[in-house]
Amino acid sequence: MKKFKQWLALLLCSSLLAACGGGGGNPGSTGSGTGTGTGTGTGTTAKVASVVLVSSADTIASSGADGTEVTLTVVVKDANNNVMADQTVDFKASSGAIAAAAKTSDAAGTVLAKLNTKGDSSLRTITITASAGGVTSAEKKIQVVAGTPVQVPTVTLALLSSTGAASNSLSSVAPLTARATVRDKDGKPVANALVTFVSSSAPGGSPLVAFSPSAGTTLSDANGVADATMRPASLVASGAGTVTVSTSVDGSTVSASANYSVGATSITLSKLTLTPASIGAYGSSVISVDVLAGTAKYTDQQMNIAFSSACVTAGKATLAASAPTSNGTAQVVFRDQGCGNNDVITATLNSGASTPASASAALAIASPAAASIQFVGATPVDRSIVIKGQGGIGRTETATLTFKVVDIFGKALAAQLVNFSTTSPDVTINKTSDSTDANGEVITTVNSGTKPTSFRVQATLASNPLVSTSSDSIVVTTGLPVQQAFSLSVGSPNVEGWTFDSGPTVPATNVSILVADQAGNPVPDGLPVVFQTNLASVGSSSKGACNTVNGGCSVDFRTQSPRTATANLPKTPCNSPTVHTDGTSTSVGVSNDSTRIGLATVCASTTDGFNTLFSKIGIFLSGSFAENVWFSDTVSPVPVRLTGGEYDLGTVGANDSRVFALQLNDINNNPMPAGTRVDITNATNAAATGVSPATVQNVFAHTAGGDATSGTGIDNNSVRQGSTHVVTIGSVQPKPCLTALNATFNVTITTPRNNVTSYPFKLRFSCP
Repeated sequence: MKKFKQWLALLLCSSLLAACGGGGGNPGSTGSGTGTGTGTGTGTTAKVASVVLVSSADTIASSGADGTEVTLTVVVKDANNNVMADQTVDFKASSGAIAAAAKTSDAAGTVLAKLNTKGDSSLRTITITASAGGVTSAEKKIQVVAGTPVQVPTVTLALLSSTGAASNSLSSVAPLTARATVRDKDGKPVANALVTFVSSSAPGGSPLVAFSPSAGTTLSDANGVADATMRPASLVASGAGTVTVSTSVDGSTVSASANYSVGATSITLSKLTLTPASIGAYGSSVISVDVLAGTAKYTDQQMNIAFSSACVTAGKATLAASAPTSNGTAQVVFRDQGCGNNDVITATLNSGASTPASASAALAIASPAAASIQFVGATPVDRSIVIKGQGGIGRTETATLTFKVVDIFGKALAAQLVNFSTTSPDVTINKTSDSTDANGEVITTVNSGTKPTSFRVQATLASNPLVSTSSDSIVVTTGLPVQQAFSLSVGSPNVEGWTFDSGPTVPATNVSILVADQAGNPVPDGLPVVFQTNLASVGSSSKGACNTVNGGCSVDFRTQSPRTATANLPKTPCNSPTVHTDGTSTSVGVSNDSTRIGLATVCASTTDGFNTLFSKIGIFLSGSFAENVWFSDTVSPVPVRLTGGEYDLGTVGANDSRVFALQLNDINNNPMPAGTRVDITNATNAAATGVSPATVQNVFAHTAGGDATSGTGIDNNSVRQGSTHVVTIGSVQPKPCLTALNATFNVTITTPRNNVTSYPFKLRFSCP
């Protein structure tokens, strides 16, 4: 080996001298002598010229089980004697195994390899060669000579009791120490070896033991010793198993095993300790219990103890549901929340045994005292009842009042007698006293008298008159609807429906009613309002009515046949006087329905029990095409009906805009549908400045001298009901103006259902 190292040093020195250019290089070399393995003088790539193979020894000992090794070193050079990096080297051996540290030469042109006899102890000669870049080294012969068998490292395992005696019997109160001793091939202790302990499992796969450290791995000390503590995996674990220890020394893995048995541990609980054993209302007590193995505290493992009580289950006390043991003792705090009864505290340990261990103790708890009465609420929830005998849908003459008795912590108290009173002579308390229920609540009812009023009810604790409270004010009113607060409206009064049925799922619009009583308050929920119409349909398949919620409700309006009306059919409260049983009639506001083609009259009505309340509104079934369009402007203020041909707007200056108005009517002189767009389209030599408004708005039926409900003049379809839109068209004439331009454009009317009507116009822009 010494000769090998000397030779290798000389070989490397000669390489370095050549790399430094000490002799000017080898004549005829194509490289620059830099030792990089590539020539730079002529721009060509250097070739491998020599491959030198040496070994650390000429002999190798015949092996035992693991064999022995010889180090092989190869140096690759070019024709200038420069070492060559990044050259692939291949080894061949007549026998034995070669493991190369690297198959590619490093910066020193070197590759290292190991020759191993791999357990073959036959005496022979091994011939080795190395090749790189098409050049093969000289053969190297290694003699296999007789050698001594290799010694191997060892690990031993012992199971010890807490006294250090050999034992393989394990329980929760008698853990075992698994001790491993690691030695190298010469029998010397191995320090800092990573030692792993594992155990077989019980039938079914559950673990038998738990190790400490929990990972089951540790390092050997200076004496080669590594310890792990073995405890049963659970208190009920039992059976027998095998523990195995393993480690790696000098690349070799060694192991050892030992058998052991596990016995289950019997666990009980001590008596509960309550400190104190008697508490006042909302007081607390510390609850303690010990875990016992036999008669001694069990401290080897932390256990979870469950705690429970009747007061906790009822929500009238707090107690931790479970607590872990500390040094064998579990402790929790019981805190009263107004239980008012003696309680039993129970501790339970589920160790896995067939019957959990448990212990109980009684705790005396004082009852809390009443501190206040709370007003909970009234029914009906709006705290309003009607005058005696007035009644009405959804109305009642009786108010139900609820009170609650609580202690100083706001907790409900049961079985408390409460008295009720009021200062109002116009109402009657139906129950003047009662006792609280399990929720601390007590109820009384009050009936209205014959006068509108407001009142309060006082609740007083019978056992302590200083504890009392009053309800909120309860209002007694009629709550009946009145005509002046019967308000009818429609979502859109002009819908596209002259030739279009809206269908059963999506209505054309909706009709809404708002109803209030004489005080201006929304009437009670559930007041039925009936709707009728002389055109199309209103309401639903279940009823042509709706019931109010918070004083209002809505129904659907659908476009369909009929679209022309018969005078005052159907008969409704809106078009015929109502005759009452006493011979009187209601005719105020009654008027004939409109017979205008395409205008529906919708009537809504209800009753206050004595009088019929009603209101009506008109809805246009508008056509889908603007067939009656009237033109006007400041020059021609008298409207002119457009006939469909191109309308001449005359001449304006090049820098001026043309402004005019169009009134849009459908075939029946009714307004176009709400939402219809009005656009300037196809403009040539003109700029579309805009249309105002750009869409048709909601248009209600109207006349010059009346309104939609009066019927005056509205039945005449020659009275135009359409909307007016101002159109502004501008010039695109360049400045200065050089020649007059003839412009054309269209005004296009598009309904919500994309039905289009278009009117053409022409205009001349003149130069000054």
